[in-house]
Amino acid sequence: MDGSSSGVEDNDIDWNTEDELELENFTLSHSSSLVLTGGEATAVSGEMGSCPSSSNSKVLDQFIGMEFSKKMVEKAIEEHGEENTEAILETLLTYSVLESSSQEQQQTDSDQFSSDYEGSFPDDFSDLDSSSDEEIMSSASEEVKLLMSLIKMGYTEEEASIAIERCGMSSSLLELTDFLSASQLAKAEDALLPLEEKPGHLHTDYAKKKRKLLVDEVSKRKRQNRLIGEDNETVRLPKPMIGFGIPAGPCQSYRNLPKPAIGPPYFYYENVALTPKGVWDTISRFLYDVPPEFVDSKYFCAAARKRGYVHNLPVENRFPLVPLPPQTIHEALPLSRKWWPSWDTRTKLNCLITCHSSAKLTERIMKALEGYDDIPPERVQRGVLNECRKWNLVWVGKNRVAPLEPDEFEMLLGFPKNHTRGISRTDRYKSLGNAFQIDTVAYHFSVLRDMFPNGMNVLSLFSGIGGAEIALHRLGIRMKNVVSLEISEVNRNVVRCWWEQTNQTGNLIHLPDVQELNADRLEQFMSAFGGFDLVVGGSPCNNLTGSNRYHRDGLEGKESSLFYHYFRILDLVKSMMAEGYR
Repeated sequence: MDGSSSGVEDNDIDWNTEDELELENFTLSHSSSLVLTGGEATAVSGEMGSCPSSSNSKVLDQFIGMEFSKKMVEKAIEEHGEENTEAILETLLTYSVLESSSQEQQQTDSDQFSSDYEGSFPDDFSDLDSSSDEEIMSSASEEVKLLMSLIKMGYTEEEASIAIERCGMSSSLLELTDFLSASQLAKAEDALLPLEEKPGHLHTDYAKKKRKLLVDEVSKRKRQNRLIGEDNETVRLPKPMIGFGIPAGPCQSYRNLPKPAIGPPYFYYENVALTPKGVWDTISRFLYDVPPEFVDSKYFCAAARKRGYVHNLPVENRFPLVPLPPQTIHEALPLSRKWWPSWDTRTKLNCLITCHSSAKLTERIMKALEGYDDIPPERVQRGVLNECRKWNLVWVGKNRVAPLEPDEFEMLLGFPKNHTRGISRTDRYKSLGNAFQIDTVAYHFSVLRDMFPNGMNVLSLFSGIGGAEIALHRLGIRMKNVVSLEISEVNRNVVRCWWEQTNQTGNLIHLPDVQELNADRLEQFMSAFGGFDLVVGGSPCNNLTGSNRYHRDGLEGKESSLFYHYFRILDLVKSMMAEGYR
């Protein structure tokens, strides 16, 4: 979008935001192929040599073909015996990792961007901030061990992750590679793992049985998906994602709410828009069948943020915060305009996430561009733009890009300057990446200002760094009492500091855990305050986002299942207020 216009027609760029990535169709890497040996699948690189007659030679050649040294293989066979291929493989992987770790580190440090680059930088997951809350892994050590083993054998991380998810954590390495081999042979057009059949494989009876089982499973899954899509999935993401209206576009003046949703308190629930199938149907069903309002914050500021909001607030007579925030990258970051190349056509940033790119990546980009006096080749442009969009890199000098700083996160999300200053840089990125976009939320809250001229009592669940409280404050709505539940002590301190700095006259009560807020404690608060006017919050999205390749378990996941505590608490408040706590 050009200029300061935030109209819908000029803003149809649909970045694939990091918190909304879906698993794509994956194929086996060109460096590896699968061979069935004795009814068991193994992965080899390149062309296998002719098989010797002795079983010992077969095992030796098998592992040498997997690019382990002959000396190392002989040592492992001597240690475990030629029949125990599982133990041999585990030992070889351990030897190999120990032997090559220092060499790999040196190679990583000296990596140069290839002039033959054809479209995207390699996904270097070691570049990611280790604090990313969207990469939560239970039983991490076992899963990482399996992943590393499969990657060492030549599979991509995506292929390895899918195999582990399908076969289970208890599966052996040979069972996992067997699954991948059978998937390849089946050529079943699985949307998650479409493996193209390679010539020259031995179609044993075992492989044929595996193929039939996989085809049957794929057909069953497709039938289930069709049923879900046709009969059960009622929530659809709109395009454009403008909800019931935006400041610079059309607005809906009225909506009918289901009867159970009407009446105090007002409630407001937020989470990522793109979730596993059925999640928003479940959320809507629990929250009194109120349909979600899907909004992309790119219509409010210079960064995308696709979110769903389930609430019972009025939708007429909304108004935006003033002054309006910057609407484009150049408005938000004017110093970048000088260095911005003509071939980088971005006007909006991608979703602001909890981690940031590494210095190694920005250095590789700089080196990739140094060899061109003018405009780089299209293939280099594509690669650079891909990484810039993925990591929200901005131009800070000639051929130099850099990640956004935490204070720039604050500005783009509508938080006060230095709101998170004083905590670690990692915590700042994490807290801001999980926060509300203030201008978007305030637009929805704006209808409350005239309804509560004397102030509100607020129950804030999963408060984070106080996005809801700041939105109400910026609207001029006094908060008489705020009961804030937030598990992170770092975030609680940020909110407490803001509360004191802004001279709030109401009471701020902090509690650490929504799971411990029971009916008795709620009754105490409501007896003291006379009830709550607003129950607001957004439960963790860890198990909902597409970037969580390991445990995208929906609302049944360890973190995202906390949604049910939001509903539990809200329903208790509604029941108590219906009985006269007002």
